[in-house]
Amino acid sequence: MSFWSSFWDFIGFFFWTFVFVSYLFALFAVIVDVFRDRTLNGWAKAAWLLFMVFVPILTVLVYVIARGKGMAERQAMAGREAQSSTDQYIRSVAGSNPAQDIAQAKQLLDSGAITQGEYAVLKDKALGNTQARSDVV
Repeated sequence: MSFWSSFWDFIGFFFWTFVFVSYLFALFAVIVDVFRDRTLNGWAKAAWLLFMVFVPILTVLVYVIARGKGMAERQAMAGREAQSSTDQYIRSVAGSNPAQDIAQAKQLLDSGAITQGEYAVLKDKALGNTQARSDVV
């Protein structure tokens, strides 16, 4: 056994490992897309999955060729939905803007619910001033 023979065996092993891992990525992408697609009915989903079990490489290739554009669109739509729900959550947790907070504190001051010192603290907090005020006790 020569050096070059074992070297090319080594390269071949890594090549086929790369091919197998790439196939697994494609297979899982197709499986996720089959379940994500709302236009396919249950029988069509079952048929795609059944073909993926018995003729896996050919089925993945056919699916990517036939429905590849839709895969990209569904992936983009899922990303937009996730971003939208994240943005909505952040807006709901973040609360109001500083002008609204100051206006609300002013209403509380005018109604007598808080003192002038408490109003000043709320105003500083709304404006982002974190230094302690020495005139408020």
